[in-house]
Amino acid sequence: MLKISTQFDGGNIEIVDAHTPSNIRLKLPKDNAANIRQWFYFRVQGAAYQNLQLHFINAAESAYPAGWEDYEAMCSYDRINWFRVPTTYENGILCINHTPLANSVYYAYFEPYSYEQHLNLLGDSQSSGLCQIEDLGSTIQGRDINLLTIGNQAASDLKIWIIARQHPGETMAEWFVEGVLNRLLDHQDPTARALLDRATFYIVPNMNPDGSALGNLRTNAAGANLNREWLNPSMERSPEVFVVRQKMLETGVDLFLDIHGDETIPYVFLSGNEGIPSFDERLYTLQEQFKHAFLVASPDFQDKYGYEKDAPGEANLSLATSYIGETFKCLAYTLEMPFKDNHQWPDDDFGWNGQRSLRLGEAILSPIYAILDSLR
Repeated sequence: MLKISTQFDGGNIEIVDAHTPSNIRLKLPKDNAANIRQWFYFRVQGAAYQNLQLHFINAAESAYPAGWEDYEAMCSYDRINWFRVPTTYENGILCINHTPLANSVYYAYFEPYSYEQHLNLLGDSQSSGLCQIEDLGSTIQGRDINLLTIGNQAASDLKIWIIARQHPGETMAEWFVEGVLNRLLDHQDPTARALLDRATFYIVPNMNPDGSALGNLRTNAAGANLNREWLNPSMERSPEVFVVRQKMLETGVDLFLDIHGDETIPYVFLSGNEGIPSFDERLYTLQEQFKHAFLVASPDFQDKYGYEKDAPGEANLSLATSYIGETFKCLAYTLEMPFKDNHQWPDDDFGWNGQRSLRLGEAILSPIYAILDSLR
């Protein structure tokens, strides 16, 4: 008998009719406290060697309907190895067409990154002997907001901040951070050693643990979009931003990277700070140096496609990158990865996935090293 379930970390789907494998009807659920829908993650049992046609009948009501164009869902039998399966979007309905080869199979909007993986990442990082874990506070639902500090923490050190997953459904962001940590904590990596000789890294692998566990796309347990809270966060609505921002004000910031995923644009790209009031020739030069070094470091990155640049003085300072760039007069970037395949370097079997996000995280240390002398 066919069964669909979601009672696991990040699981989320609404079942309308699951009696006929070739005509399963589903709905994308809203974030728990906001009128936003796009993320899905569920398990199907009892359908081995049967053609499954999974119809998401409200896909047109999602936050980013254009995200379904040229999109293929992700699938796994063991939640370790994920691959893409045929998916279409027509007349407002998203349809996955797949014949599973086992009785238990998982489907997800993107390769998940569970809270257990998050805790394992913290533990592995601490075990390196180079990393300290600090508890900055608690989320609305009582989960820990953890900061990883890597480096000598000398007053003269450059202060490099990396945060990820303000939007919890953008799981590629935490895969990216895993890559950063893999390389940064490698005693044998010369780039990592050179960086840690002169800089201290402050890394928040998951800014939104509640939203991650709830299966939200963009908001925390209170319905707040954390990347719109930086001007005036509160412990009641956005404690995640409140405590991280407070720590930044204590340490200072010389370079800031905010890691995200974009639903519609099938490329890796950066979004800078052209619109902040203090943007000047120095910040422009820093941005260009960083982009050039990133292009050399990773063929997955490109600088042709992305968001439109803000007009001078018109940046939204409630966004993390704009707020940090303006407050600390530093180089600050939002890095976006695709939910779809990366058209810069496509892969028919896997598209953009966790491992490619991880490799990009490893690569980011090279452009950071390349501009180290220019940050102050």
